[in-house]
Amino acid sequence: MDLNDAPKIGPVIQKERKERHLTLDRLAAISGVSRSMLSQIERGEANPTFAVLWSLTQALGIDFADLIAGGVTHHKVTNAIDLVSLALTPEIKSPEGAWRLRILSPPALAGRVEWYEVEIAPGCKLQSAPHAPGTFEHLTAHTDGLWVETEHGRQALKTGETARYRADVGHEISNSGERLAKALMVVLYDQDA
Repeated sequence: MDLNDAPKIGPVIQKERKERHLTLDRLAAISGVSRSMLSQIERGEANPTFAVLWSLTQALGIDFADLIAGGVTHHKVTNAIDLVSLALTPEIKSPEGAWRLRILSPPALAGRVEWYEVEIAPGCKLQSAPHAPGTFEHLTAHTDGLWVETEHGRQALKTGETARYRADVGHEISNSGERLAKALMVVLYDQDA
């Protein structure tokens, strides 16, 4: 590579994404980078900003320096505890502020098992299209006021209660309370589907 050539990051992003069995849509959700931008980056058709590259490295759990160098070097772990600061915890927010999901699970588990901190504003809801066949969600309420609804039924949750339900059908979580509702959500994908 000539010193004036830009690093070829697209193939590295694509390789790391595929090694983690992530679709473009899934990586877009985890990183906050649009699917179309991801596709352009992987094909070498975009010149992403530092912020975009930072989001991708954090979502994929790779070092920024390795990305720029053109390949990921797997380093020996020197610290037995991996700490992710709040500032580096990826999140997905609704544009109008109705809900927020903080992605707590490591990117390497995306598409197998994922867990999120869920916050829903009073009177608002988080609607989801069906996930892959065999997917289940487990929602543990940290506050009162939450409801889970699928085509198979509707259930209110009190603080500390857990609802387990099929997520391979349309489903929603709503907050009927007057305060911000919080919960922990675990998504289990069927690996045999």
